[in-house]
Amino acid sequence: MRTVARRQPEWTIDLPQPFTGADADLEIFRPAIYVFCHKTVGNGFYVMVTPDSAKLESASEARFREAAMNLSSSKETAALSAPLGLRPRGLTKFIPGTGRVVRHYGSLDPVLGRIGSLEVRLATTTREIRKAQRLRFKVFYEEMSASPNGATLISRRDVDAYDALCDHLLVLDHDVKPKPFRSAKPKVVGTYRLLRQDIANRHGGFYTRGEYDIAPLLTAHPGLRFLELGRSCVLEPYRNKRTVELLWHGIWTYVLHHRIDVMMGCASLEGTDPQDLALPLSFLHHYAAAPAEWQACALPERFTAMDILPKEAIDPKAALHALPPLIKGYLRLGATFGTGAVIDRQFGTTDVLVILPVSAINPRYIGHFGPAANRHAA
Repeated sequence: MRTVARRQPEWTIDLPQPFTGADADLEIFRPAIYVFCHKTVGNGFYVMVTPDSAKLESASEARFREAAMNLSSSKETAALSAPLGLRPRGLTKFIPGTGRVVRHYGSLDPVLGRIGSLEVRLATTTREIRKAQRLRFKVFYEEMSASPNGATLISRRDVDAYDALCDHLLVLDHDVKPKPFRSAKPKVVGTYRLLRQDIANRHGGFYTRGEYDIAPLLTAHPGLRFLELGRSCVLEPYRNKRTVELLWHGIWTYVLHHRIDVMMGCASLEGTDPQDLALPLSFLHHYAAAPAEWQACALPERFTAMDILPKEAIDPKAALHALPPLIKGYLRLGATFGTGAVIDRQFGTTDVLVILPVSAINPRYIGHFGPAANRHAA
């Protein structure tokens, strides 16, 4: 076996004191003893970052959520110089706590539906959330053009502070062939991240507020419950009607259970040059703009105009063809869009704001999923 020299730790991790009370379920995300990260290196070996101890300090919740399940950006360079060791595949099952239940849904069964070998469910354990993060890394960073930071490269997971707050919707494929000497396990092939307004209000607000000024929108509808949808992706072989339908069945079941009134969130078009996206952006601006009561505008410092082409120059059929399937799906449901786009250079995308009041959903789709969301019940 190849030997890798060990060095004394040159770094510490600043983390808050343990969470208690209503936030006790977040305690599993505080890597107080070990922080496991890995990265493929030469000759098929792996790097394992394992500090001998972690420095625990009091900190605000906002600071923790930046560090939760990740190394903070200020520690990325130091992390790469941390002690090294070999890490074979499959070692994550030995990481303390990864199988622990960290999400409880009360009367809502986490298994929401099934079509054939595919199942839609809510993640309940840290291990399941990590699988969703690995899928996001594969799609956003390996397949698309997102630019990872050092910690993301090492962990090979797409992680941010909101993962500790959100519920994670998963589509799993149970028709998986076993690998040699290993039993077959369901594979996560699709995911969505869900953040309810009551939780967002307790922890600094929605992710969307970093791109759009949604405060007036929320203030204008004080009696309604908002749900933020985000970080959606599906593994390429599964990008078909069946998988998307199952994801939306899961979302609809969740919406009904929590009595959600409005869904919203950022959806992405691949690319960061608005001129290359002139047709789809202009189409959304002229043909699918949210009415005044549902409008929200991109933050001034991030605003990118969408009305690049005049309305008379747009071929609607060609514009629809140019839109990503996810945005076309939102349009079919009855969604409208905010004012202005936002360029996300880290992910290599141009984002638009989707606004979908439940009352505006096309009745055809409510009938399709069923008023009780039982069409694909498990």
